Amino acid sequence: MSPAHPENWPVLTLQGTVDEQLMRDVRALVAAAEESDGNPPLSEQTLVTLRAAGGGPHTVLALALYSPDYSGDDARQDAGYGAAAVRPGGGPAAARGNDLAGFAVVVEESDGTGVLEVAVHPSYRNQGVADRLVGELQRVRGFAGLKAWSHGNHEAAADLAARYGYAPVRELWKMRLATAASELPDVAVPEGISLRSFAPGADEDAWLAVNRAAFAHHPEQGNMSRADLDARMAEPWFDPAGFLLAVDAGGRILGFHWTKVHPQHGGHPAIGEVYVVGVAPEAQGTGLGKALTVAGIRYLQQQGLHAVMLYVDADNIPAVALYRRLGFSRWDVDVMYAPVRGQ
Repeated sequence: MSPAHPENWPVLTLQGTVDEQLMRDVRALVAAAEESDGNPPLSEQTLVTLRAAGGGPHTVLALALYSPDYSGDDARQDAGYGAAAVRPGGGPAAARGNDLAGFAVVVEESDGTGVLEVAVHPSYRNQGVADRLVGELQRVRGFAGLKAWSHGNHEAAADLAARYGYAPVRELWKMRLATAASELPDVAVPEGISLRSFAPGADEDAWLAVNRAAFAHHPEQGNMSRADLDARMAEPWFDPAGFLLAVDAGGRILGFHWTKVHPQHGGHPAIGEVYVVGVAPEAQGTGLGKALTVAGIRYLQQQGLHAVMLYVDADNIPAVALYRRLGFSRWDVDVMYAPVRGQ
């Protein structure tokens, strides 16, 4: 096997905090992949966790595959580039190769379960980069308790999952609404309820309680911690004015619609997102969810956005039906894979 083949490239394996240099490289890889595919290769939850490593309940295991410079100079190897042993923190930037060809990350919970995501730079695809990363992950950690996301459900990802005994277990649809061409219904909030914006420094704990109740059975959203919320509030896109809360006469939060704006990048225009809509159990079935959804979309329209997207589980039949009635159509799909029983 040629030394220029990814199978022979050492993998930099990090546990815990991801240093600033690697984060810059990851952001560049993610931007290139999203520009090429129209989908980010890593979920927002994963990127937030990476940026706030050590600030929450999650454990991070990251594997970075850099394209080495095989000019005959072994300085990078001597400096510890790509050391296979798991170690905390990142190595010096000088110890890395020129380009981040691929990146794999496991965000692990305290119970030993975790989610794997793999990103490959468009310039290094179809060369075995993902195989190299997954093979190294198998060596240093194993697959026990791991599920894996494929954003956009690329054929190469499906083939890789099958080789390691994984099969689809969940579909997360991305749906899109062209707001300029849509006519939203007039939906009033139920009597005795009003809408206001989220107030940083005052609403965090009350919102977390409602979020936990509204998403008690949701695999990600319902487990959001204060550290997770704080990390999102520190993101450049966070806009409290677009974080709408439904409150009763006593100020109790009964529901919310958290919107998000994805800025223009490359050839892709800015787009709004129905980020999260939640309703407290005692207010479900009152029409509050639909009223919040419409109110948030109108807010995004007022920001001059001509398209809005959202994510929804394919098996959430009532939610899919509601979004279709509002004019949303399926745009793309993310697929979660898990080991086939007996593997």
